[in-house]
Amino acid sequence: MPAHETVRPKRSDATRAAILSAARERFAADGYERATIRAIAADAGIDPAMVMRYYGSKDRLFAAAAEFDLRLPDVATIPRSRLGVTLVGHFLDRWEGDETMLALLRAAVTNESAAEKMRAIFATQVGPAAVRLGHPPAQARTRAGLIATQMLGLALCRYVLRLPPIVAMSRQDLVTWLGPTVQRYLTR
Repeated sequence: MPAHETVRPKRSDATRAAILSAARERFAADGYERATIRAIAADAGIDPAMVMRYYGSKDRLFAAAAEFDLRLPDVATIPRSRLGVTLVGHFLDRWEGDETMLALLRAAVTNESAAEKMRAIFATQVGPAAVRLGHPPAQARTRAGLIATQMLGLALCRYVLRLPPIVAMSRQDLVTWLGPTVQRYLTR
């Protein structure tokens, strides 16, 4: 290819991106059970057959749409006394900055595949952070599970159930209340 020619993205890449974007929004808004391939296709402005062509099933589409990296900070670079507040703040930022996690949480309540995906995220991303703090793997899994109780419980109450006292709390208040609990899970 001559140097002056540019490589154009394939039309299929744009279609896949549109489908995934629409799927994330639809799963976040409706949950796994109520979201339909037809509605996702309509949101993406394409024929439902295209969604099936690229993803094959609603389960496979959900799995692709629910890929989620917590982007946890390197715990080795955080002062040990600030681990809990830093992680709670980080989780709040991730929940508020990406609807994929909300879609996954809504779906995990009623769909075993989504629940497994959520378990895997916390096991493979939070567990290793606890190992880096010097905890043996079995204990790190327990600590990651306890952190999940706090972060998933917070997300469920704030973003899904929208419990008024939790919705009304400022980010700083949430960090102040939950930070010490997560700190204890990581360092005690």
